[in-house]
Amino acid sequence: MTNNLQELVNQINKRLEELQYGTEPKELYDPIRYIMSLGGKRLRPVLVLLAYRLFKEDHDQIIDQAIAVEVFHNFTLMHDDIMDEAPLRRGKETVHEKWNESTAILSGDVMMVKAYDLIIQADANLKQIMKDFNECAAGVCEGQQMDMNFEDLPTVSEEQYINMIRLKTAVLLGFSLKLGAMLANATEAEANALYKFGVDIGIGFQLKDDLLDVYADQARFGKQVGGDIISNKKTFLLLKALELANEEQSTNLNNWIDQSAFDPKEKVEAVRGIYDEIGIYDLTLGKMNEYFQKGFEALKKIEVAEENKKPLIEFAEYLINRDK
Repeated sequence: MTNNLQELVNQINKRLEELQYGTEPKELYDPIRYIMSLGGKRLRPVLVLLAYRLFKEDHDQIIDQAIAVEVFHNFTLMHDDIMDEAPLRRGKETVHEKWNESTAILSGDVMMVKAYDLIIQADANLKQIMKDFNECAAGVCEGQQMDMNFEDLPTVSEEQYINMIRLKTAVLLGFSLKLGAMLANATEAEANALYKFGVDIGIGFQLKDDLLDVYADQARFGKQVGGDIISNKKTFLLLKALELANEEQSTNLNNWIDQSAFDPKEKVEAVRGIYDEIGIYDLTLGKMNEYFQKGFEALKKIEVAEENKKPLIEFAEYLINRDK
């Protein structure tokens, strides 16, 4: 990440440290402070600021609206972790593991309320902003439900999977960019082009996340490497492997999927070996780059100085090349 981008992250983190959620009962508010202290890439609020800075320079005026998106994102993570029964988040205990599921649900609810509270302070077209935010939030929930529905389906098409991650992950990145544009009073066409850019890089981002879940260095990744394999999660990698496997590979892959008792490390290594035989890594990388390229094409439609676009392009490249 460049120094300029890191400065934005530092500014966001400083404001997050100052943010007050409430004090009593501490069992309600401590989990919020805990999850928000775990760090993260802060890419969504950074995207809000970068989009704003395409048109205006005084991004200090919209820090709280940018942070609203981060609070909402962490609310979804807190609830997702419960549904996924995830033990780790950014290398630390998840909230429902450290406290309990009921606390995690309730604390997450407060985070959603706080996100609204921060957004409504915007000095812009608040009615349109709230309409777009609500549409985005509903989309994230739709995507999560689709992801859970996939668990009970024998197979899922590539098109279905891409639509699911578009809703679950990508629309929030698109909204982050559109929010920055709206706060800067950009034109509707410019805001929509940024939304398209965000959705496409968001799909690419999730495909990279799927890839890292299988191939990342555990010491750097922060989550359990191979978690998707262990849980038989229908990611792009698994779906393409099931589609392209020969008879022997298909038999071996399905045997691992069907086993209820297994050594997790052995399963991850075996399934990753099948992926390697089929060439799943390169296929996923190619699909990821396809969506990043679509995003860059959308960005070209925004008629601002190329120098203004440079930080946004650098950030997208950081997402492409990240290793955690």
